[in-house]
Amino acid sequence: MAIDLTGRSFLKLLDFTPDEIRYLIKLTHEFKHLKHNHIPHKYCEGKNIVLLFEKTSTRTRCSFEVAGHDLGMGVTYLDPHSSQMAKKESIADTARVLGRMFDGIEYRGYSQSLVEELAAYSGVPVWNGLTDDFHPTQMIADMTTIEENFDGNLQGLKLVFMGDARNNVANSLMVVCAKLGLHYVACCPPESAPADDLVVTCENLAAESGGSVCIESDVAKAVAGAQIIYTDIWVSMGEPAELWESRIKLLSPYRVTAELMAQAAPDAIFLHCLPSFHDNKTEIAAEVEKRYGVSELEVTDEVFESAQSRVFDEAENRMHSIKAIMYATLN
Repeated sequence: MAIDLTGRSFLKLLDFTPDEIRYLIKLTHEFKHLKHNHIPHKYCEGKNIVLLFEKTSTRTRCSFEVAGHDLGMGVTYLDPHSSQMAKKESIADTARVLGRMFDGIEYRGYSQSLVEELAAYSGVPVWNGLTDDFHPTQMIADMTTIEENFDGNLQGLKLVFMGDARNNVANSLMVVCAKLGLHYVACCPPESAPADDLVVTCENLAAESGGSVCIESDVAKAVAGAQIIYTDIWVSMGEPAELWESRIKLLSPYRVTAELMAQAAPDAIFLHCLPSFHDNKTEIAAEVEKRYGVSELEVTDEVFESAQSRVFDEAENRMHSIKAIMYATLN
């Protein structure tokens, strides 16, 4: 049966079947081939999209803008100061206005309920560029990157997320691994474990796909034999800076180091959704080092710059995956 996602919003991977997710990954590979071979693919010419950003981002904005232009679409960007959404105008009213003017809407911000409301009222596909709960576009890029390194195979691979396993990226990784038959391990202190209800949902999904879900605080046990080691920053955008001290104390044992990578499978790769505090060359990292004496946070510079690191392939694949998602839902 052919996959048809026309008119669908892309809000969280729980809404999609394993076959639909695999279809988006396949499309991502195809669009990457077209891009790398300079083959024009303006398949959405004449359409227009709007990007609503409450949270800024380098990769998400650039991925949507370049993908939109490559597909032949007009792209309008609205930052938090460029719209009246939820200020002078309700989400529902904003959605209905934008849905009359644009063929698709991207939202990147805080509330999952907000992006769900946009989708409910706009009448056009809405794409979740990130909320506090989920980061679904990142997952298509991540699975594409993993397939590129493991001969197109995902089934049975072991992916370990290190650190704050209740954040949006970790939540989405647990869902996509459970859907596609990977063995997902959240390696974290009990205080940073994912929500029980989502764990149960993913355990049930994994039972159907042949994968598994595990919450583990023992680092050596978690990473043994893993093909993918994944981490994310310890304090997310929008969280108070005061959290750095407590998060450093809590999560330092889960830092990805060369010693940790050596305990994984010989062909293991390292992934990170970026940005990363692997050195002290940013304002925030320099301030953290000044206050707390730590120059490397969730991952060491040695691992980040190593031959095992695939973080920039992963970042590039955001563009190809977002192109696939927009094309599939608009056509």
